[in-house]
Amino acid sequence: MDAFAFYVLALLTVASALVVVTHRNPVVSAVALAFNLVSIAGFYVLLGAQFIGLLQVLVYAGAIMVLILFVIMLLNLAEELPPVKVAGTFQRVLAPAATLTFAVVLGRALWRDTPATLPPASEGFGTAAVLGRELFTRYYYPFEVISLLLVVAMVGAVLLAKRKLT
Repeated sequence: MDAFAFYVLALLTVASALVVVTHRNPVVSAVALAFNLVSIAGFYVLLGAQFIGLLQVLVYAGAIMVLILFVIMLLNLAEELPPVKVAGTFQRVLAPAATLTFAVVLGRALWRDTPATLPPASEGFGTAAVLGRELFTRYYYPFEVISLLLVVAMVGAVLLAKRKLT
């Protein structure tokens, strides 16, 4: 059952990630990103880290996605014009060939080197106490840097929107 759930989640995660990077409408991409983040939370639940999965849904799929949608609406993005057809048959042939080659190499590497079973989880894996201890000791500075980057991104979006309105 776990293997089936893993493959379903993997398919949903890859499909929603492809929608995020290929769709031209930013709102559709943002919704696909939210779907992607929820499916990643499913991986955490499968690994037995229910608390981290819950945080994934609350923080990323909830709060961060609201911020992203707020920025998209704040910037008032208009419908884009269709791309201009440009000659580039070399890129059109090379890109799928390179992608297929990469997928084959990655698939062979994963098929050959994948362990049959995972090692047992450590004591307290995925609990709030272990997560808090790691977050506020070993990962304190990266956590603060990411929070500052999010604040700077929001300030930048507000300034861009303000400049566009005036």
